[in-house]
This record gives sequence, structure tokens and C-alpha cells, in this order.
Amino acid sequence: MAEKTEAKKAEGNGAATGAPQVKMQILGQFIRDMSFENIVAQKGIGGDATPDVNVAVSLDAKKRPTDNQYEVVSKYKVTAKGKGTDDTLFLMELDYGGIFQIENVPDEQLHPFLMIECPRLLFPFARQIIHNVIRDGGFPPLNLDSIDWISLYRQNLARQAEAQKATQKT
Repeated sequence: MAEKTEAKKAEGNGAATGAPQVKMQILGQFIRDMSFENIVAQKGIGGDATPDVNVAVSLDAKKRPTDNQYEVVSKYKVTAKGKGTDDTLFLMELDYGGIFQIENVPDEQLHPFLMIECPRLLFPFARQIIHNVIRDGGFPPLNLDSIDWISLYRQNLARQAEAQKATQKT
């Protein structure tokens, strides 16, 4: 009787469907490039400037020479300007990457997988680096909100489609 129960459990969780299980492993994470410019300290700007922070995010992914390995890099550009003055207070740029071993993802789903799931896993580490560097640079720490990677992916697709239409018209 116990064998039948186990067989039914296996059927219910998709184990018996025969579809290969998606496998993903993070092989490594790294800072490709990072810079922090404290303009306030460089120019000797005084006073209590309330920062107006702007964060731009972009992604890059590429296949590595080894089978099923991909490199995904998320790029963050954080610019803080004084409210009302438009003076730049600080600028931080971070390119944070990861090496992923990905198996059993269909080709048509690989690009969204790389551009959504991989950055989602890297984000907490990049967020912590940004937080610490800005704090250590003498400014209030920046606690980045979570990023909706699906929405960002869709925006990039729409932007690419629009650019493609523009080049076809010319």
C-alpha cells in the first residue's frame, strides 16, 4: 500500500512526466567594474544637500565557451544630485556578474531565463555592495528597492522592437 502512495506522490509533483528538470547552478560571482566618485569631497561643496538619487539598470548576457555555461552581468549606475541645485553629489557605477551552469532550458526560453532569473539571484549581492560603498563614501546608505526583472525585460524588448522599426523606416 505504501508503494502506491509513493507512486501517486511522484505523479502529482511532475516527476513522472518525463520532461527534463531545469538545472541552474551559480558557479561564481564577481565585480567586473566598480567606481565611486564623491563629488562633494572633490569640489569641497559644503552644506546639507538632500540627495535626489537616480538608479539606472542594464543587463548583458553571453554564452561561455564551455557547454551550458553563461555569463550574466547586471550594470547599475547610481547618480545623486542635490535637490533644487542640480549639483552632482556622487556617482557610483557597478558591473556585477555571475557565471551560471544552466541545463534543460528550451532555446526559446533561454534568453528570458538569463535576463530574468539570473539577475534576480545576483541582485541581493549587488544591492549590498551599493549600500556599503555609498555609506562608506560618507552618504546615507542607499537601500535599493527590489527590481521587477520581468517588467525590465519586457521594457527592453519593446525598446529593441521600436529601435528596429526606426532603422527599417530609414
